[in-house]
Amino acid sequence: MSDGTLNVRLLFVDGGSYHHEDVVISSATLDEHERLIDCVREDPAVLRQLYVDVERLCAAWIVQE
Repeated sequence: MSDGTLNVRLLFVDGGSYHHEDVVISSATLDEHERLIDCVREDPAVLRQLYVDVERLCAAWIVQE
């Protein structure tokens, strides 16, 4: 994790199976939202950077290296 970015783990559920993906987002985008999962689901800057299947997204958390 470098200055200005956050490593985030996204947990998806699909038909009873769970899998995760690790992504990097700007820490500035998180400042504009109360919850990390809302930032990932709604922030235009994040959504331009990566595709998020919001219907299958069930959790998000910051990963510390």
